[in-house]
Parts: sequence; structure tokens; C-alpha cells
Amino acid sequence: MTARVSELLDSCHRPSRLTIKHSTGGSVLDTIAVILKAPEDLVLSRLALTPPGAEDIVVAVEWSGISTGTERLLWSGRMPHFPGMGYPLVPGYESVGRVIAAGAEAGRQCGERVFVPGARCFGDVRGLFGGAAARLVVPAKRAVPLGDLAGPEGVLLALAATAWHAMAAPHASPPDLIVGHGVLGRLLARVALLHGAQPVVWERDAARRDGAVGYEVVDPDSDPRRDYRSIYDVSGDAGILDLLVQRLAPGGEIVLAGFYSDRIGFSFPPAFMREARLRIAAEWQEADLRATSAAIHDGRLDLGGLVTHQEAAERAPQAYARAFTDPSCLKMVLDWRECA
Repeated sequence: MTARVSELLDSCHRPSRLTIKHSTGGSVLDTIAVILKAPEDLVLSRLALTPPGAEDIVVAVEWSGISTGTERLLWSGRMPHFPGMGYPLVPGYESVGRVIAAGAEAGRQCGERVFVPGARCFGDVRGLFGGAAARLVVPAKRAVPLGDLAGPEGVLLALAATAWHAMAAPHASPPDLIVGHGVLGRLLARVALLHGAQPVVWERDAARRDGAVGYEVVDPDSDPRRDYRSIYDVSGDAGILDLLVQRLAPGGEIVLAGFYSDRIGFSFPPAFMREARLRIAAEWQEADLRATSAAIHDGRLDLGGLVTHQEAAERAPQAYARAFTDPSCLKMVLDWRECA
């Protein structure tokens, strides 16, 4: 064992599940992780972890969420190419766990529960986004303290921050209309209510129209309105813009807050007549995480009712397949607590 790894492990009480893998190259930390070997080819495997440094922490993951947006695209093979893309990879950017080792310059305490938005600690195996593993090595500055936010709902912090970020742009208006009543759509509606808005939500799937508190969910075909000044789309449907332009008030804005694998286009004349504005909301920033965490901790933002399914991490292949194919599954969470 290297002196650095030994020092870090000795800084905490060494948990029984923190295993050391002996090899000819020396002893290193390792972990069980979800690996996408190729599209729809998902396995659990043991991987060596990058040795932690002075500013790093080692996190024993308790729960990790499965994203039905970006992770579905990785799983199906439809993710557009971007730098770092390729298989095999470890997915996941929604992990909650406890600090079990901390470097001298990490500024974290052992036992502290944190949210980890992904990691790159698996050597030659890509971390896209690298959070679906029993243990993670991450820079302490990337981990967000969760305080008394206990339970699997903590994995929703990234999505909640994404919803917050969509409304945090300069001069942004909260949505009058939200398209899609999945987890992100529900979080957008809850954040919009905090901003004093009264959004309408479109959802074609009747089974997904329940769970609304303080806002209305309707079938878009039953909605006659054509005066929405601010429309936030989280449907992931690249062909929806023409429909949304038809429902936009003059000078209104359409916000693309989901992720789209296909080319987006729209007919210009109707958008021209309305002087429509188009904005793309990207991923959250650190300020969004801080603001969202504060809203959760003081009770203004509720994460309840959004995690609908849980599976033991050992059943990850089945869990991923169900998360992407079962319409009743809003949010699937993997439980890593018994996975060594």
C-alpha cells in the first residue's frame, strides 16, 4: 500500500467494506462499478480506483440515481459524440454517500454525507459520468455537503439544481407552460411555484398526470391557449418546436431545458410573426447547487414523491432496463449499501 493511501485510510475508522486489492503493482483501492461495455451491454465489475491525493476524499456510495435523459442516450447508443465519449464507461452523476477517508487538504470530515455529481477515478475506463459505483475518489470541492438530507431523495439534487438553473438566467421568466411531467418537469413546476408562477404542465401520458400539487397537468390536445409567454420544454422531443411556437404569445420565449439527441429545427415564418425567442438551459452551476440546497434545507423545496423505484446495486442491469422502458418509473435509484 502506498504511503498516501495508507495515510488517508488511517484518517478514519476503516469500514469493513473498504477493501484493498493486492496485485503485483502494489495495493490499491478498488470498487464495484456499473460498466456500459457497449450500448445495452451493462455489467457490474470490479475496477481499481485512482489513488486519492491530499485534496481528495473517498466516498462510500449509499444511493445513485439513473437518469432517463443523458444516461438513456448512453445506454441506447444514441448519445451525440462529444469530447471524452466512448465505451466502456461508468455512467451516473447522481450519487449520495458518506466520506470514509479525507486528504489533509480536503476540508471534509469522515462520516459526512455528501452528494457527488460524478467522478473520474477509474483509470482507463471512462467516467461518463462516473457516479454509479460503490466507492468514489473525488476532489473534495466537487462534493456537496447534504447535512440532514438523508435517504435516496438526495440523488435528486442535480436535477433540482438543473431546474433551478433554467430559471436563474439573467432576465429569465419562470414558466407559464412546462412540457413534460417527468421528474425534471415536476421539479421545474415546484421551483416555478417558489418564484410565484402558476404553471400549466403538458403531459400526454395519462399515467404521469398525477402527483401535481399547486399546478395543473393537462393533455396538450385539450389546451386551447395560445398566449404562453414562457414555455419550458423538457420532453426531449426534437420535433416539438413548431407546436410550441403556435402556442407562444408575441415576444414570448421557448426554453429548451431537456437534452436532445436529434437535430432541432422549426418553421421560420410563424416564429418570425411572433418575434419568438429561443434559449437553451445547460447544466447547473455551483451557485445553483448552493441555492437549491438552501431551498431544500429550509423546507421551501420538497423532493418527496419523485423516487418511485429502488433496486439493490447487484440488480443494476435490470434496474437500468426498467428505468428506460417502464413509463411508471419516474426515478430509479440503486442501493449500494450492501454492495462490497
